[in-house]
Formats: sequence, structure tokens, C-alpha cells
Amino acid sequence: MDGPVPELADHAEACANRLREADSVLLASHIDADGLTSAAVASSALERAEIPFETVFCRQLDADAVAEIAATDYETVLFTDFGSGQLDIIAEHEAAGDFTPVIADHHKPAEGVETEHHLNPLRFGLNGATELSGAGASYVLARALEPEDGDNRDLAALAVVGAVGDMQDSDGGLHGANAGIVAEGVEAGVVEEGTDLLIYGRQTRALPKLLQYATDVRIPGISNNEAGAIEFLTELDIDCRDDEGEWKRWVDLTNEERQGLASALMRRAIASGVPAARIDDLVGTTYVLTREDEGTELRDVSEFSTLLNATARYDRADVGLAVCLGDRDRALDRARRLLKNHRMNLSNGLQWVKEHGVKVEDNLQWFDAGDEIRETIVGIVAGMAVGTNATRNGMPVLAFAENEDGDVKVSSRGSYVMVRNGLDLSAVMRAASRAVGGDGGGHDVAAGATIPKGTVEAFIAEADRIVGEQLA
Repeated sequence: MDGPVPELADHAEACANRLREADSVLLASHIDADGLTSAAVASSALERAEIPFETVFCRQLDADAVAEIAATDYETVLFTDFGSGQLDIIAEHEAAGDFTPVIADHHKPAEGVETEHHLNPLRFGLNGATELSGAGASYVLARALEPEDGDNRDLAALAVVGAVGDMQDSDGGLHGANAGIVAEGVEAGVVEEGTDLLIYGRQTRALPKLLQYATDVRIPGISNNEAGAIEFLTELDIDCRDDEGEWKRWVDLTNEERQGLASALMRRAIASGVPAARIDDLVGTTYVLTREDEGTELRDVSEFSTLLNATARYDRADVGLAVCLGDRDRALDRARRLLKNHRMNLSNGLQWVKEHGVKVEDNLQWFDAGDEIRETIVGIVAGMAVGTNATRNGMPVLAFAENEDGDVKVSSRGSYVMVRNGLDLSAVMRAASRAVGGDGGGHDVAAGATIPKGTVEAFIAEADRIVGEQLA
């Protein structure tokens, strides 16, 4: 793998040895795509190493959640895709003898405390927001857990899904330690890296829908315009329909037809005045899982990660985990039904933000969706709103939504340009939430928190002050 990974791998060996010493392990993981794939990678490795385990999922790893974990009979707990930001809480339980923690995470660690078995890229000079995901950290641990006659490189496929689901490919593809995992996946025959059109839905969407919903790079007359997309396709010298007259998908086209369509799309973008930098974003590095059926959501890592987000974020982590572990029958059918509902909720959520707008402070902008947007997806909606006419450019976005416990979930999204200018949303979320009796953390470019009801205004004031200091 690229980067200073040997040190990371060496520490993974120590973590793996601790797990081997355990009579049984409680595996606790987060509920997003990266968390689900982290759990799938770790559970596969534990099973292959013949280590008994049980899996649980948490929306938010706070003091109450850690206390519930401590109340179980497990002496060893493996945290994946979270745990670093809660080191201070976990360390207290470790000191009390409640359990021995093993952590495979990539979020910013809590300061001033450490635990022995803590596998985090940030401790070894790697960027946890761009170079190694939670699933990637779990993969490094899985390689260390390999039996003498075993090979866990096939789990690289899930690690790549987790990294893309965590948007670590947003800067032209996966790099750093992620690139090393991709290379191992290619060697194992489970991942294929290529250059293709960077539009979501290449495997499953009919061509008009593919272009209509391609809004990352907005092309006037085509994006958000079904009739315009159909007219564009009809004018091409490409057979875009099958023998039954149905629209083909991108995956159904020949390589020559794909090149022709992509070239025509770029010419249209240029003629419509789309900036050259944005046009370059139409084509880039893509990843497919070679063992999955072509034309399904599982073939393309972006579509796979969206499918996973549609499960655990709606309290069905069991369905997402089952899909990751190979269930292509009942679990996949259920996941597809959940995905349809997820897409509708995201569309409705983004429309709500556009209609109600955002409130702008000195250094940040925010919206409070109350119970109008589900708290498990409000962060995704905030990310979708960035760059649209619903938000201002150059300012981080904070999104609030009520959770089922009566508290308030906060999600924040920035950009890598803001991060280069000093923004660290992980520090903002942790400090501002703790100032009002909550807790939070995450990455510099995206982070979250949970705060008590009635503290939103105080939280915003503190967050705005901290962001101002960072960007000053």
C-alpha cells in the first residue's frame, strides 16, 4: 500500500493478537455505508479466524451507548468506524475493567488520552478523511487476522465500497492507503479500476434518467430535464434502445458507444458554457466489483454504498450487513425496497431545504429541519445542498434534526478548499457540542454531534465563533 502503512500494519498485528486472545468479541460499528462495510470486513475476518463474536450497531457512540456496551458480558470490544473520537469515554471503562477495547477507526481521536489497541491512520501520518476509511482500517486489521493458510484480500472489495461511501474518492479517485487497498483488490480479482463517465447510476439507470439526474456537473437543457435528455440522446448517432425498444443503460453500450456519448456530452457542456474545470469532472476513475452481476447496484461501488445507506439509516443494519456478507436473495430484495424509499426521502429533504432556505451567520450557514428530515439522513441532505442555489458558496453548512430520543442531531459539511484554509469541523462539532452538554466529532471536512433540545442557538453561536477563529 502507498504511504507509511507498514507501521499501521505492524500495529494491526498487535490488535489482531489481542482479538485472538479473547474468548469472544463484541463487534460494535456505525450505521452508514462505511460503518456497515467496516463491520462486514471485521466480521468476515473474525469468522475466518474462528473467533466467536456478536455484532451490534450504534447511531451515535456517546457515553450512554458505551455504558450499554460495558454492561454486556464481553471482555473484549472491537469498535469499527467509530471509537477514536470517544477515547476518553472508552478509556474510563477500560480503566474500570469493564472491557478491553480494540479500535479500528479513522476519525479524529479525542485529545489527551490513548489506549493500547488503537488502529487509526491519523496516528501514522495518514489523513483519515481522504486516505483511509473506517472500512480501510478494518481491512488492515483483517489482513493481520489472516490464518497462516488464509487470504483476506477479497475483503478489499468491501473496503473500497466503504471508502467511496465515505466520499474519499471526491478528489479524482482513491489515493493514499486506499490506493493500496484498490491494488490488492485488483490482484485478488475482486476490484476493477478504470476510467469512465463519473455519473451515478451507470449500472442501473436507463440512459435518459442517467443524464436527467446527473446534477454533480449541471448541463443546461439536460440536467433535471427528462425531455431534454431524451432529445439529446435521440440526436446522437448511437443506438440507445434495445430490441424491444426500451432505453439501454450505460452498461449496455459498447465501449465505442460510451466514448461517443461521453464526447457528445462534453461538447454540449462546452457549448452551454459549463466551466472547463467542471467539464473535466465528467470523466474520471471508477471502481467496479468484478464478482457482482453486471447491471446491478452491487457492481458499481457508488451504487453499492447508496444501497447500504438505505438500510442502516432506516434501522435495518441487519439487512445491509447481510448484503455485504453475500445474501443476494431476501436481504437484497429488502435493501432495494428500502433504497426506493431512501431516494424519495433524499429528494423530499433537498426540496425542503430549497423551499425554506438557510440562515446565514458570520462564518457559517445552517438549517433546522426539526422532524421534517430524518436525523439519520440530514447530513446527506446537507451535503447534497452544498453547491446548489439553496446555500452560499464558501461557508460550511450545519444541519439540525430531531432524533427519537428527544435530542438534536447536528451534521456539518464543508469543502476541501475550506479545510486548506483552516476549517476543522471535527474540532468545531466536539467543542461546540460539549459546551452545551452534548458530544460530537468526525472529520475536518464533515462531522456530526448530538446536543440537548433547546441548545441549538447556543450551539450555533459557539460553532460560528470557532469557525471564525479557524478561518481567520
